[in-house]
Amino acid sequence: MTKKIGILGGTFDPPHFGHLLIASEILHKMQLSEVWFIPNQIPPHKSEKHFSDSRHRLNMLKLAIKDNDHFKINTLELEREGPSYTYDTIHILREQYPDYSFHFIIGADMIEYLPHWHKIDEIIKIVSFIGVKRHGYKTVTDYPVNEIEIPMFDVSSTMLRERLNKNESTAYLLPEDVKRYIKGNHLYGTR
Repeated sequence: MTKKIGILGGTFDPPHFGHLLIASEILHKMQLSEVWFIPNQIPPHKSEKHFSDSRHRLNMLKLAIKDNDHFKINTLELEREGPSYTYDTIHILREQYPDYSFHFIIGADMIEYLPHWHKIDEIIKIVSFIGVKRHGYKTVTDYPVNEIEIPMFDVSSTMLRERLNKNESTAYLLPEDVKRYIKGNHLYGTR
């Protein structure tokens, strides 16, 4: 039987309940076997911005997903040099797992950005896109995207980094183990 794998890429800087909610909702609504979290080395659209060391992002992600047997981490993009292009990642995954079908999960912001993706016309031939609707974004695209409604949970890693830096509350926004790791490693200006 072919495994249906959802792919959720990102910097996960830090991983939060929004990421976990998206993964869980898509897992069940699309009847996927697993969701693989693939942390980026250098996201092409964020190359100018600073983000945490990949070792910390990977450790936080491990803590965030540890209680869900259907969530896995694939470090393929962390092991490669240079920008993380979806086209390259999907090609490698298809070579490594020829019997699996891959479904790339993207947020509404990325649906609008699809025309700018590296080799998008080739990507749509080898992977299906699952788009998560998000308030404030249009999801109009010429590309085939299966749009899924999930409960609204408006949290972002940027917001969390700012709150952590200012020592503001992050209760119910990210897992406690991740919060302890952040404070223990003084990430995002925590003391």
